[in-house]
Amino acid sequence: MDKTEIVIAGDTPGAEWRIPVLKVVGKDPKAPKVYMQAALHAGELPGVAALHFLVPMLQTAEAKGEILGDITIVPRANPIGAAQWINGEMEGRFDLASRANFNRDYPHVGLEARESLLSDLENLSTVDQLKRHLLHMATGSDLMLDLHCDDESQLYTYVHEAYWPQATDLAESMGLEAVLLSDGNSSAFEDSVTYAWEHGPLGNRKHWAEGRISITMEFRGTADVDPVLGRMDAEGLYAFLQRRGAIAGAPIRREEFDGPVAGLDFVQMVNSPAAGMVLFEREYGETVEKGDLLATIVTTPGDVSGDRQVLSPTDGTIVTRVGRRFLRRGDNLMKIASRELSGAKRKPGGGLED
Repeated sequence: MDKTEIVIAGDTPGAEWRIPVLKVVGKDPKAPKVYMQAALHAGELPGVAALHFLVPMLQTAEAKGEILGDITIVPRANPIGAAQWINGEMEGRFDLASRANFNRDYPHVGLEARESLLSDLENLSTVDQLKRHLLHMATGSDLMLDLHCDDESQLYTYVHEAYWPQATDLAESMGLEAVLLSDGNSSAFEDSVTYAWEHGPLGNRKHWAEGRISITMEFRGTADVDPVLGRMDAEGLYAFLQRRGAIAGAPIRREEFDGPVAGLDFVQMVNSPAAGMVLFEREYGETVEKGDLLATIVTTPGDVSGDRQVLSPTDGTIVTRVGRRFLRRGDNLMKIASRELSGAKRKPGGGLED
């Protein structure tokens, strides 16, 4: 396994950033190429733990000659966000200088223009340099896994509808609990990779999704970082790569996927009707019916007349919950995967939230 670093020039004199890149060269040029990264939102660490335990497994497989396709791993993709601390708290989701989300505003370029991502970098901001380097690596793969996590949530994934139901093998290998289908219209990393593949050489566009996958996988919540989960997730990733032919050997088998599958327009964003303390009545992963009590917002502690009840707007499964217990009016409380169209408006760029 080779280790290199991508060096990114900072926006001020004397500053630079380094991104570690691990790579194993496969022995079969026809096998799928793999790209995996974690902590693009720098404080989201469950995926980092999974890759930490996956790397020794890959090194063992490499020694046995079982790595078939090239595998590239960026275990900590965002050193810029990891260095942003305010009053003892990391801000790893947004760039402080520009307020840009580290997982938004990626350029949409066709596959034949891939090398243009690395041109004129000296005239780009540090954040844009980071995004272009990562996107350049990812678009050269066939299997792209971007590992994130939510506040409190099930193990679930966002996946372009063109990859479903072929991506059931990922759901089964990982033990996913929910799948959210996207339309590819956002500027997030996964959709920008998909755009490049979809806009490949003329004559090869009809079957662009075959044998490929580009996903954002949410590895539960921010606090779900421990060796048991890390090893289990590493085993799931390894099994998926075996099933797709990037690694030789028989994969471990897990239960068939039977969780909810919902398009983004069928995800109900339940927001807080008032500012106050949150008392959740239901856990993520639970099935709810329309009208069920989800939470109580305590607006005036000591005066129950100020309590505001939050009822479920639909039947469905609670996929995520917010991690904070004090919210402003309009802050998101939960995401519910349902079978009816959501009344919520998608954010500019096609995502569910900023």
